[in-house]
Amino acid sequence: MPPTPAPPPTETPVSLVSLARGVNMGNMLEAPNEGDWGSYVQEEYFDLIRQAGFDFIRLPVSWNSHAEAAAPYTIDPEFFFRLDQVLEWAMDRKLTVILDFHNYNEMMSDPWGSKARFLGIWKQISERYKDYPAHLLFELLNEPNTTLDASLWNEYAAEALKIVRETNPVRDVVIGPTQWNSYGWISTLDIPNDPHVVATFHYYEPFHFTHQGAEWAEGSNEWLGTTWDATAEQQAEVIRNFDSVADWAQRRSVPILLGEFGPYSKAPQDSRVRWTTFIREQAEVHRFAWSYWEFNAGFGIYDPVAKVWRDDLLKALIP
Repeated sequence: MPPTPAPPPTETPVSLVSLARGVNMGNMLEAPNEGDWGSYVQEEYFDLIRQAGFDFIRLPVSWNSHAEAAAPYTIDPEFFFRLDQVLEWAMDRKLTVILDFHNYNEMMSDPWGSKARFLGIWKQISERYKDYPAHLLFELLNEPNTTLDASLWNEYAAEALKIVRETNPVRDVVIGPTQWNSYGWISTLDIPNDPHVVATFHYYEPFHFTHQGAEWAEGSNEWLGTTWDATAEQQAEVIRNFDSVADWAQRRSVPILLGEFGPYSKAPQDSRVRWTTFIREQAEVHRFAWSYWEFNAGFGIYDPVAKVWRDDLLKALIP
């Protein structure tokens, strides 16, 4: 039987605005089943992440793959126990965790038919972790897209937040816009009057550079060899895009998380390092917390076979 988690300590809530540098634990728990995509969460990873200088992780989870299809949409108890174990590993290392609802594809294609299940899953997550310390954050849904448009997502996010608030009145909750959390759509996000809400966006521009050779991106092999040379024009585009997010956030007095950014491993390595360095620097200039995508898979900064950091990428993130 999986171990029963120790009761978490009680502590004063903190805000995400105090966080700085994070990494996504990608291709692990957001797979249909852990290991399906070649990566498992291992306790030693949290030691490595903490020692490298990161202070939080974003943990993408495919909750829908472990919940029943019919009401009350019960989440598999064994899966909950596994999450408890992972959270304990992270928090033992003083790492904050953003618990993210990832890869709910049915929600994107049929939001009306998936809404009740989405809310039912959040009710269970909220109740399960209501007594955990403030260093656990909830992220309502990764990259709303397709049929889940801005109007519909604002409605659903408000309902999900209301459910969370019934049991977690002061927990920080992360919400991003539609169009795959695009920076250009953050202005469509209807942020509630709630001091414990954090807005997030993802950044993979230019897409032909960051996703060249990516097996899931149609036509991406034609982009192989695309470079990012940190020209004045390329830098100005990033600054302009980040300025637009920062200006919106300032008007609404909401902290910002750059929840994902990273170039795929098939991009030229020198360009990967230049791009990652500049994006990280600009996130910090704009006072965005950031979390790199991702730890040890196709975008990864750690080689799980050789068990070594990819030093040039790590230094691009933590000089």
